[in-house]
Amino acid sequence: MLGRVFRKIKRVLKKAAPRFELGIKDLQSSALPLGHAATVNNQFPLADRISQPPNSLLVLSNGHGEDLIALQLLEAFHKARPTVSLQVMPLVGEGRTFGPAIRKGWLQQVGPAQRLPSGGFSNQSFRGLARDVVAGLLQLSWRQWRFVRQISDKRLLIVAVGDLLPLFLAWSSGVSYVFLGTPKSDYTWKSSNAHALSDFYHCLKGTEWDPWEYSLMRSQRCKLVAVRDQLTARGLRKKAVRALAPGNPMMDAMQSVPIPSCLNAFRRLMLLCGSRNPEALINFQRLISSVDLIEDERPLAVLVALGSEPTVEQIAFLIESVGFSRDSFHNPAISANGCWVKGNCRVFIGSGQFSRWAGWAEVGLATAGTATEQLVGLGIPVLSLPGKGPQFKSNFAIRQSRLLGGAVMPYKTPKLLAQRLQVLLDNNQLRQKLGNIGMQRMGPAGGSAALSSLISDLFAGIS
Repeated sequence: MLGRVFRKIKRVLKKAAPRFELGIKDLQSSALPLGHAATVNNQFPLADRISQPPNSLLVLSNGHGEDLIALQLLEAFHKARPTVSLQVMPLVGEGRTFGPAIRKGWLQQVGPAQRLPSGGFSNQSFRGLARDVVAGLLQLSWRQWRFVRQISDKRLLIVAVGDLLPLFLAWSSGVSYVFLGTPKSDYTWKSSNAHALSDFYHCLKGTEWDPWEYSLMRSQRCKLVAVRDQLTARGLRKKAVRALAPGNPMMDAMQSVPIPSCLNAFRRLMLLCGSRNPEALINFQRLISSVDLIEDERPLAVLVALGSEPTVEQIAFLIESVGFSRDSFHNPAISANGCWVKGNCRVFIGSGQFSRWAGWAEVGLATAGTATEQLVGLGIPVLSLPGKGPQFKSNFAIRQSRLLGGAVMPYKTPKLLAQRLQVLLDNNQLRQKLGNIGMQRMGPAGGSAALSSLISDLFAGIS
């Protein structure tokens, strides 16, 4: 069975031919801000049109951040086409992000799912990969591949969100598919003076995407390729991939809520420790230690936004272990689960409050992935503190910093982070400069609606 799959891949790589031409102006144009909406014309050749419009949609997502993007897209699509059957298959983890939509009945989760030790970041270290393999990574991937291969409904459209794994599974299904390439950007190697070996490799290719990836993007069954910015889209178009950058769905979930008057007197920090234990708990301890090192007479409010993990109780235990005590401070406008105080510093814990609280912060302290990018996209500079992983390690933090143009700055120790934090709090102009860079790199909201519209055209028989 696998032999036939790899022989088929070989034929695709051999036969793939350019089917898209760039104009001279596009080749000569400079990089546009990330998320700037692409001009979308119906430029798909007639040979690529879906012979029968699809009547159901299956989304494959490859990680926590990808799940969030997939959910934003699905919500926008459901609003536009409420009669279409929608399914989701999370390839990493248990798909908790989709829980509310599934309980409401308009989304169905399908296929095998399993939580792995690395949380989907086995590519960050050999140890993480080994732990995932022991926990059943290979068996899980095999079952997911078999599930997708058994799809017989040719009027199903698959949307793959992530990188190679969902792209390969979508291609191997034999049905038409759309690819949303979320994790890679040419900003990570084009906008830096560093000369890492990977930079030379990407420069040689002309894109951060690898040949086997963009070969699958050139398949006749791939009806749409969308990436996170125009710079990356142009790199792929030079490889004959019809890539667009219609906007960044990551910013669509963010709310605009006025800062409560009770916080106006405080310097405000957003603390993001990640969403996977035990790494998140270890990283929280290091981040709160950095806050403890700040010597400032002004009152300080630390907003700790949590997801499903860690729990409020776990974070409360760690806060109290470094000398904070519960405080009676309460204001319904904040909607915190609790408040802790130590000197002139108050820590607010809020489960599920990230999108509501994010715009209140002046600076972020983070060891997170997607949430960090969303915070930067609001114009808030972030300081990060890489740990031992498996996710937020030094390489991950450096790549994130390069992707976001230095709007996220990694530091090796809590002391160094605290020193830089003091500088940022004292320098409004520097905060604004870094914030503007972050907003440019992330782009505006609206990507989910734009992508939903493009995919909806496929359902109408328009390519």
